[in-house]
Amino acid sequence: MQCIRMHTSFLQSQGWEEFQKSVGYQTFRVDSALLIKKSLFFGKSYFYAPRAGTSNGERVTGNFIDDIIQLAKKENCIFLRIEPQNQLSIKNYELRKVADVQPSQTIILDLTKSEEELLAGMHPKTRYNIRLAEKKAVTVRTVETRHGASEDFEKFWELMEETVGRDKFRSHGKEYYKTMLGSLDISIPTAPASSPPRRPAGSKEGNDGNKLSVRLYFAEYENKILAAGIFAFYGDVVTYLHGASTHKHKEIMAPYALHWKMIKLAKQLGYKHYDFYGINEKKWPGVTRFKRGFGGKEVNYPGCFDIIFDKEWYGAYKVLRRIKSII
Repeated sequence: MQCIRMHTSFLQSQGWEEFQKSVGYQTFRVDSALLIKKSLFFGKSYFYAPRAGTSNGERVTGNFIDDIIQLAKKENCIFLRIEPQNQLSIKNYELRKVADVQPSQTIILDLTKSEEELLAGMHPKTRYNIRLAEKKAVTVRTVETRHGASEDFEKFWELMEETVGRDKFRSHGKEYYKTMLGSLDISIPTAPASSPPRRPAGSKEGNDGNKLSVRLYFAEYENKILAAGIFAFYGDVVTYLHGASTHKHKEIMAPYALHWKMIKLAKQLGYKHYDFYGINEKKWPGVTRFKRGFGGKEVNYPGCFDIIFDKEWYGAYKVLRRIKSII
C-alpha cells in the first residue's frame, strides 16, 4: 500500500480556499500551505490543514509549525489539526491522533493504462455490471449548476437525502453542496503535462498550476436519474467527492456506468489518476466493496493529528467535546 506520487491535493488549491471563504471560514497561507480557521469557544479557534505537505515526498516538519506559531497567537488558535500527505516529522510539539476529517484510506486508478488494461484489472462482476449498464443504454451527462440550474440541483439533493437515509451516513447540508457547485463549476481544465511548480516559502498563494473544477454528473435510464456524482478535477487527478443513488432500478447498474464514463473522460482529458476518495471496511462495507471492484491501488495516508499550542485550553476543549457528546 505504497503512496502514489500525485499533484498537490485539490484541498490545498486556491479554488478550494475561495470556496472555504464563501462558506464563512477565514483562511491563511503559511509556506504556501492552506490553513482554515475554525471557531471554538470563548474567542478561541484552531487551524485546519487538509492534505498539507508536498506531493514529492517532503514531510511536514517542526520548521513549518514554527512558522505557524506567531499567527496562531494572533488568531487565538490553540491547536493545528493537520492531515498530511506524508508522514509527519515533528519532535518539539505535542501531537494527538484524532478522528479523520478526510478519508485516510482510498483507492486510486492509474489512468496511464489503456481502457482494456483497466477493465482487465477489475473484478469480473464489476466488468459484467459495466457491460450490463451499457446494454441497458444508461447515459451520463454533466449538470450545469453554476448559473442556477436549480431543478437539476433539487433532483440531486433528493437523491442525496434518499442515500443518506438508506445508508445511514452523514452528509453536508444542502447549502454546502449548492455553494460548492455554484462557485467551482467551471470548465474542466485539461490536465497539465507536469506537476504545478511549488510556490516559494512564504508565499501567500496556493500551489495552483491550473484551476479547480468541481462538477455534478447524472447517470440516467429512460429519463430517470438513478445515480449522481460530484467530481473534482485538479492537477493530474480526478477525485470522486460525493455520490448518491436510488434503489429503484438497481438491476440497471447505473453507478457502474457513471464511474466508467468518468474514468474514460478523465483519460481523454489527460489526467493520470482517478481517486475514489475513501474506503473503510468497518464504516462503509458496501461502498468499499463497490470501489474495490474497479481495481487500482489502495493508498493509506497518515491520518489526522492535533498539534497542540496551548495545553490548558486544549484540555478544556476536549472536556467540552466529551460533555457535548453525552448531552
